[in-house]
Amino acid sequence: MVDTAIPEPTISELCRNNEAALLRYAARLTSGDWQQAQDITQEAMVAAWRHSDRLLAEPAAIRPWLFTVVRNLVIDRVRRQARRPAEVGPAALDGVAEPHDPIDKLLTAHVVRDALATLSREHREVLTLLYYQGRTVAEAAQQLGIPAGTVKSRSYYALRALRGTLADAGLGRTL
Repeated sequence: MVDTAIPEPTISELCRNNEAALLRYAARLTSGDWQQAQDITQEAMVAAWRHSDRLLAEPAAIRPWLFTVVRNLVIDRVRRQARRPAEVGPAALDGVAEPHDPIDKLLTAHVVRDALATLSREHREVLTLLYYQGRTVAEAAQQLGIPAGTVKSRSYYALRALRGTLADAGLGRTL
């Protein structure tokens, strides 16, 4: 005797038959975000596969069930995104100032002080007058009793030596 019964559809066939409609529905719910709609549709298919024993018992109920799953998945994503702060790209951080850290400033000052100690007395005196006391080249020359050209020369070589010392300490951009 030949079996004339219609074979029962598989869960894969049922999902495949409803996939295009589900994708359009998910895209409409996600305001046209096709990538998110595809993800949601795929999640709905996985849920159908997990509940295949129940869904295959009533094949006519699979379409409304899948649409309900898609709607619930969209609602869950919207709620999840509402709880999270808005994501920003690296360009948004360009205007943000770095936090002021007094420890960094203190450590930099200590390293610079140690670097100054490696200079000769004459070089240290010139840098102290010019950069710490804010004197002009002429004022520093008068106070030290040396020509202005010597002040400029000592300043140049002192800064050059100081840059080398600070570069070795990892602070080469300080000067």
